[in-house]
Parts: sequence; C-alpha cells; structure tokens
Amino acid sequence: MLQDKVVIGFIGAGGIARSHAFSLNSLKYYYNDVPAIELAAVCSGRKETRESFAERYGFGKACDTDDFIRDERIDTVFILGPNKVHYEHFRAALGMKSVRRIYLEKPVCSNTEEEVSMRDLALSHPEVRIQVGFQYLFSSAVRDALILWKSGILGKPIHFDFRYYHSDYLRKEYRDKRTNRLTPAPDGGAMADLGSHAISFLVAFFGNKLRITSGIQAGRFDDVPEGSDLFSQISVLDETSFAAGTLSSSRISSGTGDYLAFEIFAEKGALKYSTLSPDLFEYFTEESGSWTRHVSGSHYKPFSSFPSGHVPAGWHRPMIHGHYVFIKGLSSDPVIPDIEHGLEVQRLVRETADHLRSFRNLRGR
Repeated sequence: MLQDKVVIGFIGAGGIARSHAFSLNSLKYYYNDVPAIELAAVCSGRKETRESFAERYGFGKACDTDDFIRDERIDTVFILGPNKVHYEHFRAALGMKSVRRIYLEKPVCSNTEEEVSMRDLALSHPEVRIQVGFQYLFSSAVRDALILWKSGILGKPIHFDFRYYHSDYLRKEYRDKRTNRLTPAPDGGAMADLGSHAISFLVAFFGNKLRITSGIQAGRFDDVPEGSDLFSQISVLDETSFAAGTLSSSRISSGTGDYLAFEIFAEKGALKYSTLSPDLFEYFTEESGSWTRHVSGSHYKPFSSFPSGHVPAGWHRPMIHGHYVFIKGLSSDPVIPDIEHGLEVQRLVRETADHLRSFRNLRGR
C-alpha cells in the first residue's frame, strides 16, 4: 500500500531546480511504489522568476519566502537557492511544523559557525529526514564499486586520485552569466561547486578521518576574483589507513566536458571509475593479475523496466534514484548522503579554502 501523498515545496527556481522538478516528475515512470507527489509551491527572490517556474513546471503556486514558510501543507522541502543562503533556508525549513523531509543541495553552508549550528539543528529534529544533493553517489556503477571496496577484497588502500573537471569557464560569455558562482571559496569556486562531488566520493570510500595537507590553484582571468579557484588541487591523508593522494577540481580543463573520475590503489589490487564510461567500473586483483570490467548498467532496486535495464545510466538517472531513496525513506544503499556526510564534505571544502589562501599568499611573495 502506498504512503500518503507527498506535498513538496521548492526554495529556489534556478537551473538545478529544473533538474529536481524533472526527477520528481519522472519517479512514477520508474517505480511502482512511490506515493503521489504534489508540487505545491516554489519561492525565490524574484517574483517573475518563480511565477514563470511554477507555470512551466506545474507547481501549485509561486510565493515569497514568508508565505512559503507559513504553508502548513508542505511536508517536503527542497533547498535549491544560492549557496550562501542554504543555512538560512535550512533553519527556516526545520521551523515549519509540517516538514518531514528536507533535500539540501550542496554545499550545505558557508562557514564554521553555520556548520556547528546546522549539526545542532539536525540533532534537535531527528524526526526530519535530511538528504544532501550528491546524486553521483546513486550511480549504479559507483554503488557497486562501493560494495566491492567495502568487501575488503582489494585490501588496505595505499594511494588515490580523485578529480572532477569542466571546461566551460574558459569562455568569457559563460563566466559573465554565472558571476554568482565566482565568489571566493568556500562559498564559490571550482572546489565548492564541482570538487565537492569528488570529495563526497572520497568520504564515501574512506570515511571521516581525512586531513588536507596542502592545496594549490591555477588559472587567472581579470574578471574572476583571485579567491575563486578555477583549478585547485589538494593533497589528502586518510588518518585511518594512512593512504594518501590528491583530489582536484577544474572549471577550465579544455576538452573534458563533464569528467568525474577516481583511482584507488591498494595492497591487493586497484579500482577505477570514470564518467566517460558511466555504466561500469574496473578493478584489478594481484591474485588474478588482470583487470575486470564490472558492467552495472541501470542496476537499481527495485528493478525498473523503464526505459530498460540496459540503457546507459546518464546524469539524471542517479538523481531520480536518489529522489526515490529520499521520498521512500530508505536506508539500504551503500552510502546515503545525510547531513553528516554533507557537513564532512563541507569541512573539507572549507579547509581547502584555507590552504588555497595560504598558497596565494606564498605565490605573491
């Protein structure tokens, strides 16, 4: 028997909000056991933007934030506004009496004080399910790679390399349209916007005992604040296994498209994944002496016949499954990015900003 209808409200009506609206509207095509979903309200800072969004994507009303917070029908809030107001909107959503679920886009907040307060707020509302927007964790291949890694078959990790690269910010016209993304780290920049997905992978595979030892950045344009990293790389130590490696993010790597990849080298083998082949990962074992390609395809549970089990995973499919896990309140996936996961990623993003600041000071000497 299906649970009661889910009544959803969006705070934010930008590009990522469209992806979430698409994913929520798609759930019924993939899963037979999702409840009815009502897109009840959308709010944003600009009246014309929210009204256009509501009409185009089927929301019941467009309203300002105050009216949104007072709406006692909304039980599920998607926080999708600018990074710098995520904490403010999170606190407001938790104050809504009827709210049972909050989906929070990354980065979850902007500074140490907000991190501490956000953790306290979440602990004081244990009845509210909170999930953070790291949709790549729900990729079939990534989930299967996590299961294999946690089985211990590859042994103790030694070193690793994680990276997420784009190239769009090489074009001035693209930068001009996204000046709000060019604020100084940790609120903006490549590591906060893109690298946070790679950091999320790193946390999923290695846990919460990661320490950044250094950071560098590159790429300089007159119209980009120096504090907003266009390319950045950090050196990371896992204090549990003492494995070490690098994690890099870029908005200016020519020819990369949307490239997210990692490699982990361990005592008994190795593991690698890339969005260039999103339906599979590869692993090597010293015992076999050979690489194995593990093809996952659209391997989601419960099984979906839409469009079919062998269709490439794509970008939206993991997001749709993440929404399914969120709406259904499931806890069986290898990693579900809860508020603790989001805050751990945020800690590393914030500490990256400190290391990049030190690097810029050193470079300027």
